[in-house]
Amino acid sequence: MVTDTEAVVLRQIKTVGGRRMILLFTKKFGKISVGTNATEGGKNKSALAIRPFTSGRYELFKSRESYHLNHGQVLKSFYSIGEDLDKYMAASYVLELTEKILPEEIPQPRLYQLLMDFLEALERRGKKQDTLVMAYMVKALDILGNMPHLDGCVCCGAGADQAKDFFSIGEGGMVCQNCAGSVEQHTNPSLIYETKFAIVDILKYFQKHPMKDFQRLALEDETCRILQRIMKQYLAYHLDVKELKSEGFFRDGLS
Repeated sequence: MVTDTEAVVLRQIKTVGGRRMILLFTKKFGKISVGTNATEGGKNKSALAIRPFTSGRYELFKSRESYHLNHGQVLKSFYSIGEDLDKYMAASYVLELTEKILPEEIPQPRLYQLLMDFLEALERRGKKQDTLVMAYMVKALDILGNMPHLDGCVCCGAGADQAKDFFSIGEGGMVCQNCAGSVEQHTNPSLIYETKFAIVDILKYFQKHPMKDFQRLALEDETCRILQRIMKQYLAYHLDVKELKSEGFFRDGLS
Protein backbone atom coordinates (compact mmCIF):
# COMPACT_ATOMS: atom_id res chain seq x y z
CA MET A 1 0.00 0.00 0.00
CA VAL A 2 1.27 3.48 -0.89
CA THR A 3 0.42 6.33 1.47
CA ASP A 4 1.78 9.77 2.35
CA THR A 5 2.05 11.96 5.42
CA GLU A 6 3.71 15.04 6.84
CA ALA A 7 6.47 14.25 9.32
CA VAL A 8 9.45 15.53 11.30
CA VAL A 9 12.73 13.61 11.21
CA LEU A 10 13.60 12.53 14.76
CA ARG A 11 16.68 10.45 14.00
CA GLN A 12 18.40 8.42 11.32
CA ILE A 13 20.45 5.23 11.63
CA LYS A 14 22.98 3.83 9.18
CA THR A 15 22.46 0.15 8.39
CA VAL A 16 24.24 -2.41 6.22
CA GLY A 17 24.60 -1.99 2.47
CA GLY A 18 24.38 1.81 2.54
CA ARG A 19 20.75 1.80 3.64
CA ARG A 20 19.40 4.00 6.39
CA MET A 21 16.51 3.83 8.78
CA ILE A 22 14.88 7.14 9.57
CA LEU A 23 12.69 7.59 12.59
CA LEU A 24 9.79 9.85 11.67
CA PHE A 25 7.22 11.54 13.85
CA THR A 26 4.37 11.56 11.36
CA LYS A 27 1.18 13.55 11.53
CA LYS A 28 -0.91 10.59 10.35
CA PHE A 29 0.69 7.52 11.93
CA GLY A 30 2.66 8.78 14.93
CA LYS A 31 6.23 7.48 15.41
CA ILE A 32 7.38 5.05 12.72
CA SER A 33 10.67 3.64 11.40
CA VAL A 34 11.15 3.95 7.64
CA GLY A 35 13.78 2.28 5.46
CA THR A 36 15.41 4.26 2.67
CA ASN A 37 18.24 4.00 0.14
CA ALA A 38 18.63 7.79 0.12
CA THR A 39 21.81 9.23 1.64
CA GLU A 40 21.95 12.51 3.52
CA GLY A 41 24.71 13.84 1.25
CA GLY A 42 22.71 13.32 -1.92
CA LYS A 43 21.26 16.19 -3.95
CA ASN A 44 17.82 14.81 -4.78
CA LYS A 45 14.68 15.85 -2.90
CA SER A 46 14.47 12.64 -0.87
CA ALA A 47 18.05 13.05 0.36
CA LEU A 48 17.34 16.59 1.55
CA ALA A 49 14.17 15.44 3.30
CA ILE A 50 15.92 12.93 5.60
CA ARG A 51 18.24 15.47 7.19
CA PRO A 52 17.86 16.36 10.90
CA PHE A 53 15.61 19.28 11.86
CA THR A 54 13.53 18.80 8.71
CA SER A 55 9.79 18.76 8.24
CA GLY A 56 8.59 17.21 5.01
CA ARG A 57 5.98 15.28 3.10
CA TYR A 58 6.83 11.64 2.65
CA GLU A 59 5.42 9.09 0.25
CA LEU A 60 5.71 5.68 1.89
CA PHE A 61 5.21 2.11 0.83
CA LYS A 62 3.66 0.21 3.72
CA SER A 63 3.94 -3.55 3.80
CA ARG A 64 2.53 -5.73 6.54
CA GLU A 65 5.48 -5.17 8.87
CA SER A 66 7.48 -2.19 7.63
CA TYR A 67 7.61 1.17 5.85
CA HIS A 68 9.86 2.15 2.96
CA LEU A 69 10.46 5.69 1.70
CA ASN A 70 9.43 6.10 -1.93
CA HIS A 71 9.86 9.87 -2.04
CA GLY A 72 10.38 12.78 0.30
CA GLN A 73 9.97 16.52 -0.15
CA VAL A 74 11.08 19.23 2.27
CA LEU A 75 8.31 21.45 3.61
CA LYS A 76 10.42 23.31 6.15
CA SER A 77 14.13 23.03 6.86
CA PHE A 78 15.17 24.45 10.20
CA TYR A 79 18.76 24.66 8.95
CA SER A 80 19.66 27.67 11.08
CA ILE A 81 19.21 25.53 14.22
CA GLY A 82 22.16 23.40 13.13
CA GLU A 83 24.33 26.51 12.73
CA ASP A 84 23.98 27.55 16.40
CA LEU A 85 25.43 25.21 19.04
CA ASP A 86 22.99 26.18 21.80
CA LYS A 87 19.99 25.78 19.50
CA TYR A 88 21.36 22.51 18.13
CA MET A 89 21.71 21.08 21.64
CA ALA A 90 18.25 22.25 22.66
CA ALA A 91 16.62 20.81 19.54
CA SER A 92 18.55 17.54 19.87
CA TYR A 93 17.35 17.15 23.45
CA VAL A 94 13.71 17.81 22.51
CA LEU A 95 13.81 15.42 19.54
CA GLU A 96 15.31 12.66 21.67
CA LEU A 97 12.83 13.32 24.48
CA THR A 98 9.96 13.22 21.99
CA GLU A 99 11.19 9.91 20.63
CA LYS A 100 11.27 8.43 24.16
CA ILE A 101 7.78 9.54 25.20
CA LEU A 102 6.04 8.59 21.95
CA PRO A 103 4.51 5.11 21.62
CA GLU A 104 4.92 3.33 18.28
CA GLU A 105 2.35 4.01 15.55
CA ILE A 106 -0.18 5.95 17.65
CA PRO A 107 -1.10 9.34 16.14
CA GLN A 108 -0.42 12.31 18.41
CA PRO A 109 -1.50 15.33 16.33
CA ARG A 110 -1.39 17.80 19.24
CA LEU A 111 2.15 16.77 20.19
CA TYR A 112 3.17 16.90 16.52
CA GLN A 113 1.96 20.49 16.29
CA LEU A 114 3.69 21.33 19.58
CA LEU A 115 6.99 20.04 18.19
CA MET A 116 6.57 22.15 15.06
CA ASP A 117 5.75 25.20 17.19
CA PHE A 118 8.84 24.54 19.33
CA LEU A 119 11.18 24.32 16.32
CA GLU A 120 9.76 27.51 14.84
CA ALA A 121 10.08 29.37 18.16
CA LEU A 122 13.62 28.03 18.66
CA GLU A 123 14.66 29.18 15.21
CA ARG A 124 13.59 32.74 16.04
CA ARG A 125 14.86 32.85 19.63
CA GLY A 126 18.14 34.53 20.49
CA LYS A 127 19.40 32.92 23.72
CA LYS A 128 18.42 31.06 26.93
CA GLN A 129 17.00 28.12 25.03
CA ASP A 130 16.51 26.18 28.28
CA THR A 131 13.35 28.18 29.08
CA LEU A 132 11.83 27.18 25.75
CA VAL A 133 12.74 23.54 26.38
CA MET A 134 11.10 23.65 29.82
CA ALA A 135 7.92 24.98 28.23
CA TYR A 136 7.95 22.13 25.72
CA MET A 137 8.41 19.52 28.45
CA VAL A 138 5.49 20.84 30.49
CA LYS A 139 3.16 21.17 27.50
CA ALA A 140 4.09 17.67 26.27
CA LEU A 141 3.24 16.21 29.68
CA ASP A 142 -0.09 18.00 29.57
CA ILE A 143 -0.90 16.64 26.09
CA LEU A 144 0.00 13.08 27.13
CA GLY A 145 -2.12 13.26 30.29
CA ASN A 146 0.82 13.21 32.71
CA MET A 147 0.71 16.81 33.93
CA PRO A 148 1.55 17.24 37.64
CA HIS A 149 -1.43 17.93 39.91
CA LEU A 150 -1.22 21.62 40.82
CA ASP A 151 -4.66 22.53 42.21
CA GLY A 152 -4.45 21.30 45.79
CA CYS A 153 -2.91 18.38 47.65
CA VAL A 154 -2.66 15.30 45.47
CA CYS A 155 -2.78 13.07 48.59
CA CYS A 156 -5.59 14.35 50.82
CA GLY A 157 -7.38 16.82 48.55
CA ALA A 158 -6.66 19.90 50.66
CA GLY A 159 -7.10 23.16 48.76
CA ALA A 160 -4.43 25.03 46.86
CA ASP A 161 -3.99 27.49 49.74
CA GLN A 162 -2.81 24.63 51.98
CA ALA A 163 -0.85 22.73 49.30
CA LYS A 164 1.50 25.46 48.16
CA ASP A 165 4.83 24.74 49.84
CA PHE A 166 5.80 21.21 48.74
CA PHE A 167 6.02 19.36 45.42
CA SER A 168 6.29 15.56 45.44
CA ILE A 169 7.80 13.78 42.44
CA GLY A 170 6.50 10.40 43.58
CA GLU A 171 2.95 11.56 44.32
CA GLY A 172 2.84 13.56 41.11
CA GLY A 173 2.14 17.08 42.28
CA MET A 174 1.64 19.49 45.14
CA VAL A 175 1.18 18.19 48.68
CA CYS A 176 0.23 19.94 51.91
CA GLN A 177 2.63 20.16 54.86
CA ASN A 178 1.01 17.26 56.73
CA CYS A 179 1.12 14.93 53.74
CA ALA A 180 4.64 16.03 52.84
CA GLY A 181 5.88 14.79 56.21
CA SER A 182 4.11 11.45 55.77
CA VAL A 183 5.32 11.00 52.20
CA GLU A 184 8.91 11.84 53.18
CA GLN A 185 8.92 9.00 55.72
CA HIS A 186 8.03 6.44 53.05
CA THR A 187 9.94 7.70 50.01
CA ASN A 188 13.25 9.21 48.97
CA PRO A 189 13.45 12.68 50.59
CA SER A 190 15.23 13.98 47.47
CA LEU A 191 11.91 13.58 45.61
CA ILE A 192 10.23 16.20 47.81
CA TYR A 193 10.84 19.85 46.96
CA GLU A 194 10.05 22.96 48.95
CA THR A 195 8.59 25.43 46.50
CA LYS A 196 10.61 28.47 47.43
CA PHE A 197 9.63 30.10 44.16
CA ALA A 198 6.40 30.31 42.18
CA ILE A 199 6.61 26.79 40.71
CA VAL A 200 2.84 26.44 40.37
CA ASP A 201 2.50 29.76 38.58
CA ILE A 202 5.36 28.93 36.20
CA LEU A 203 4.06 25.44 35.37
CA LYS A 204 0.53 26.73 34.84
CA TYR A 205 1.81 29.53 32.62
CA PHE A 206 3.70 27.03 30.48
CA GLN A 207 0.64 24.78 30.39
CA LYS A 208 -1.86 27.42 29.30
CA HIS A 209 0.06 29.64 26.87
CA PRO A 210 1.06 28.83 23.26
CA MET A 211 4.69 28.16 22.45
CA LYS A 212 5.06 31.43 20.56
CA ASP A 213 4.56 33.30 23.86
CA PHE A 214 7.86 31.89 25.14
CA GLN A 215 10.07 33.20 22.34
CA ARG A 216 11.32 36.05 24.51
CA LEU A 217 10.51 34.75 27.99
CA ALA A 218 13.55 33.78 30.08
CA LEU A 219 13.46 32.34 33.58
CA GLU A 220 16.09 33.33 36.12
CA ASP A 221 19.05 30.94 36.06
CA GLU A 222 18.51 29.51 39.55
CA THR A 223 14.77 29.04 38.98
CA CYS A 224 15.47 27.29 35.71
CA ARG A 225 18.05 24.96 37.29
CA ILE A 226 15.59 23.88 40.00
CA LEU A 227 12.81 23.35 37.47
CA GLN A 228 15.15 21.33 35.25
CA ARG A 229 15.99 19.04 38.18
CA ILE A 230 12.32 18.61 39.09
CA MET A 231 11.16 17.92 35.54
CA LYS A 232 13.99 15.46 34.83
CA GLN A 233 13.11 13.50 37.97
CA TYR A 234 9.40 13.68 37.15
CA LEU A 235 9.97 12.28 33.65
CA ALA A 236 12.21 9.52 34.99
CA TYR A 237 9.72 8.53 37.70
CA HIS A 238 6.47 8.69 35.75
CA LEU A 239 7.49 8.01 32.14
CA ASP A 240 10.72 6.06 32.69
CA VAL A 241 12.65 8.65 30.66
CA LYS A 242 16.11 8.65 32.21
CA GLU A 243 19.56 9.61 30.97
CA LEU A 244 19.42 10.77 27.33
CA LYS A 245 22.34 10.92 24.91
CA SER A 246 21.77 14.66 24.57
CA GLU A 247 21.77 15.10 28.37
CA GLY A 248 24.67 17.57 28.08
CA PHE A 249 22.07 20.21 27.26
CA PHE A 250 20.96 20.24 30.90
CA ARG A 251 24.26 19.24 32.47
CA ASP A 252 26.18 22.10 30.88
CA GLY A 253 23.40 24.66 30.77
CA LEU A 254 22.69 27.26 28.13
CA SER A 255 23.08 30.99 28.25
